[in-house]
Amino acid sequence: MAGLVSTSLLVALPLAGMAHLAWRRLQLSLAKHPSLTGHSRMAKRVARQLPGYSYGEEMFFGSDGAPSDVVARRKSGFGRLAAHFSRRHPKSIALSAEASRWISDIQFTRDYRVPFQYSRYLSGHLRLGGFVGSSDGVFLTDLDGQRSYDLAGSYGVNLLGYDFYKSCMEEAWGRARDLGPVLGPYHPCVAWNAERLCRISGKDEVSFHMSGTEAVMQAVRLARYHTGKEHLVRFCGAYHGWWDDVQPGPGNPMPPGKTYTLREMHRATLRVLGTRSDIACVLVNPLQAFHPNLPAPGDSSLVDSGRRASFDRVAYTQWLRELREVCTRRGIVLILDEVFLGFRLAPGGAQEYFGVEADLVTYGKTLGGGYPVGVVCGRRHLMRRYRDDRPADICFARGTFNSHPHVMAAMQVFLERLEHAEVKALYEGLDALWDRRVADLNRLLAGADVPVRIANMSTVWSVTYTRPSRYNWMLQFYLRAEGLALGWIGTGRFIFPLTFGEADFNEVAARIVRAARAMRDDGWWDGNPAISD
Repeated sequence: MAGLVSTSLLVALPLAGMAHLAWRRLQLSLAKHPSLTGHSRMAKRVARQLPGYSYGEEMFFGSDGAPSDVVARRKSGFGRLAAHFSRRHPKSIALSAEASRWISDIQFTRDYRVPFQYSRYLSGHLRLGGFVGSSDGVFLTDLDGQRSYDLAGSYGVNLLGYDFYKSCMEEAWGRARDLGPVLGPYHPCVAWNAERLCRISGKDEVSFHMSGTEAVMQAVRLARYHTGKEHLVRFCGAYHGWWDDVQPGPGNPMPPGKTYTLREMHRATLRVLGTRSDIACVLVNPLQAFHPNLPAPGDSSLVDSGRRASFDRVAYTQWLRELREVCTRRGIVLILDEVFLGFRLAPGGAQEYFGVEADLVTYGKTLGGGYPVGVVCGRRHLMRRYRDDRPADICFARGTFNSHPHVMAAMQVFLERLEHAEVKALYEGLDALWDRRVADLNRLLAGADVPVRIANMSTVWSVTYTRPSRYNWMLQFYLRAEGLALGWIGTGRFIFPLTFGEADFNEVAARIVRAARAMRDDGWWDGNPAISD
């Protein structure tokens, strides 16, 4: 009898262990977003198997089954656009073509402006310039002297207008000139910056880095070091730089490592965080409040009208509070990645705006006063890089150009000016101002009978489309022809400085409406009515 019981236990214990592991695995699966974006391994397999092909002229203009008269209008409009760019921007286009022989980034952004099926024909017949010669206020001027309103915002750097940053850089040169490029010893402004950033972030210590990616890498490394746990949680679609652990899907040749990609704003994710014991940290990019669980919107994947964006501040605030509670309860480090949005929503960043305190905060972009920078601010016990009781067990993070004198001096000027009354006034009623502007523009677009609408999160915009179409990506070229400078992702993201005035906004709004009308008149939205998203 005893032997029978022992045998039963030997069988039951492994089965119980297997059932527990299966349950944990099920809970993790339920916390993943059902899209490919939420399943990085599967997404990479699909990406590797997707065959490359290119449309010729017939399919380029008629892939939606449009009738011949519509195709003829499209060809005519396309020809006018191509001639317009060639006539107005010859020097910029010529240098871009020449430089693309040596700069792979130019090749990439050229070929991924639009869905890949259309890219080869487009780049062979309609060329754009990627070089500019000067900036002033809200304008960029290219090598041919053509001025455009800048809606790309230098990837989020341009928070306060280009003249502001040029002035910061000029003043910084005077402050750091005597020290020059000396690295190792610090310029005195480093101490001032550290104290001011601790005050702004509400944290105890600071470390300086050369990019936002580096700052996030350091924050994650510190979290792993101090918790003794390996896994990080990131949310579906969120961007935290281009290093392996935070970009596990297509674009990264390495398989996913110690990373869980979970669904944002979902109860199943909170259950995983509340039960697993292998999670060191949770990474949050508050920009995802604009499009939860979706990647950054770009025209290279815009083959339908399925793009969605909206911002619910109350709902996202509640989500962050729930994350804060479960992270505190489970000893998980909450990292707020403010590299993009830091100082854009409020003087104290997303922590102030949403009213939620993180354990570690990363900054970058605009904080450098025009120079590249990354910063980690954190609680003292998390920022420490060594252990007194284990002196060989350190958390290493150094960099040759960390705390470069000129970068630190420009940061000091930026932080000083952030306290000026005229800058503080820009944040007063900021959301109401930009919500009103977007509502006004959407009324104009509706009145013009075009299938284009704008969604916004404060000064960050995304263009959405209300009618099924294979050609929404063409709008970026009509906008460029109206003198609006866009980023390489096209209509997915416009980024305005807080200093964008009413007269300039009204002019930009008029140009957006004209561009949409021109695209409509050229037939790009007159495809087969049977197509759908």
